[in-house]
Amino acid sequence: MAAKKRAETMAENREKLIAAARKAFAQKGFAAASMDELTAEAGLTRGALYHNFGDKRGLLAAVVNQIDGEMAARARAIGACQGDPWEGLLAGAEAYIEMALEPEVQRIVLLDGPAFLGDPSQWPSQNQCLVATQELVETLVASGFLKPVDPEAAARLLSGTALNAALWIAASDQPADILPKAVAAFRVLATGLLASPGVK
Repeated sequence: MAAKKRAETMAENREKLIAAARKAFAQKGFAAASMDELTAEAGLTRGALYHNFGDKRGLLAAVVNQIDGEMAARARAIGACQGDPWEGLLAGAEAYIEMALEPEVQRIVLLDGPAFLGDPSQWPSQNQCLVATQELVETLVASGFLKPVDPEAAARLLSGTALNAALWIAASDQPADILPKAVAAFRVLATGLLASPGVK
């Protein structure tokens, strides 16, 4: 019973720290966010932060993983509302790209994430988007809607294109101006996979 209570307390502390860090990183950026302030916001100590995440960078990784996971889930939900797998694939990817306009996503995931955690394509959370995209590509290749391309290769390139479009938008001085260009170019590149070029 004590072990269960301890595990629950640790999970609660972890969630408190992630929530406080998410707020601080969104408002101030990772570099300017104070560990003392965010642990005080969570009602915890630096020791709790180190115990759960190792260091501030580990906490950033947890926040990025949470937000990126939410982005992937939202993109999948938007894609699932479309009439067919192809439109679902396009709509999901385009939704992911559009999320680059959201201040929290922009600052934490697309600017501070790569700066402090390295190549986003290597983040564990990116696998969620990749797996969902690969499943759609496999369905579309099997039905003859797409050319007989390797599903994993196509999924990696589609996911990478969407991610790089989002990174471009986030880093731009005029992200709202870049968005339509990025989405239009993504759609043109994706349609190159179609078995019948006239189908869109």
